[in-house]
Amino acid sequence: MKKLLFAVALASVTWGAPFPGGDDDCISCHRELDPGIVADWETSMHAQKDVGCFLCHGTRHKSADDVDQVKTVTAWTCNNCHKEQFQQFLAGKHSKAWAAMKAMPTTHWKPMELIDGMKGCGGCHKIGMKEDEEVARLKAEGSGHGFASCDACHTRHTFSVKEAREPEACATCHMGFDHPQWEMWKNSKHGVRYQLKRLGALPESSSAPTCQTCHMPEGNHEVRTAWGFLGLRTNGLAPYPGEDKDWWNDRVTILQGMGILSPAGEPTPRLDVVKAADVARLDAKAFDAEREKMLAVCDQCHSRAFAEEELAKGDRMIREIDRVMAEAIRVVAGLYEDGTLAKPENYAYPFPDLLTFHDAPTPIETRLFTMHLKHRQRAFQGTFHANPDYALWYGWNEMQVDLTDIKAMAEELRRHR
Repeated sequence: MKKLLFAVALASVTWGAPFPGGDDDCISCHRELDPGIVADWETSMHAQKDVGCFLCHGTRHKSADDVDQVKTVTAWTCNNCHKEQFQQFLAGKHSKAWAAMKAMPTTHWKPMELIDGMKGCGGCHKIGMKEDEEVARLKAEGSGHGFASCDACHTRHTFSVKEAREPEACATCHMGFDHPQWEMWKNSKHGVRYQLKRLGALPESSSAPTCQTCHMPEGNHEVRTAWGFLGLRTNGLAPYPGEDKDWWNDRVTILQGMGILSPAGEPTPRLDVVKAADVARLDAKAFDAEREKMLAVCDQCHSRAFAEEELAKGDRMIREIDRVMAEAIRVVAGLYEDGTLAKPENYAYPFPDLLTFHDAPTPIETRLFTMHLKHRQRAFQGTFHANPDYALWYGWNEMQVDLTDIKAMAEELRRHR
């Protein structure tokens, strides 16, 4: 079996002459240099199945003199054996994470360490697919490791399925400022039951859904949601069927604040970015398909009617926060309109650009950014994650405070212009 796998590996890579001594050479050297890597691999399913170093890393690197020749592992490497999971991953939002980060208008303003150095945004967004040229560039700059995408959840070199099935595997990225799903879930009744089940206070048969239960049913690596990351939906840039006109007008304002629609309501090039990043549902069919998937998960533990109503509450919560968010955006847009605030040169339109994040130039604009990406996210995500405190105090309450302060700041700016 081992000889067969190595033969397949050599046939599928173009890394030069055959290796001298096989994986034993790698192990004997790296047991001294990187004992943790060897120990992880030795406990892995790969080791049990005789999947060795050369199958993933190629055959060019044979000594300390040619370390730069080691093959950088990407998700395409994993695709050689895990085709079904790879195709699911490609269809989901995680595969778009790198492109989404790079598309933000002021990403290039940030220190390299946070982006390509992966000590900030890049540390999580590296899960996204990258072009070969991008991988080569990052490798040349010293950031060429950790691009398997798959290893964000199945960490190297154990690549454990059991690890990736635990909710802690999601915690590194899905926490904190703009998407504290880990904190929301952990302290929800779902999360508490899971912890009590682990402690033995609840029997093994108890229902205790994790991140993977709801977002990766039957191990599906697509990981999508009905509302998408931004909590936005359209039906071909028209209201979702049955929505009231006021809600749609509020959402148009939010889309304008994100630069997806122009002040005249026309689509901009950023709409293509949103489509490519898959962070919103842009037609009713796509939304309905994802909602039906979630209902199929919910009714494993709840009645269909209960699940439908709980998810509908989340929809209505988004309607309420959209009203507050849109009002705040209009206040700041009004400052541009009457000349109280000058439009920043990097803004395409005389409208606040929420995607500039903390790079917005004035306190009132940065307050608007925090309202959008921190507090609005917590309000609707807290609702869907069954966490009342996040929905109210960390979300809705903070949005109300933001709006009050933004109005007061606008009045003060007009008084002193």
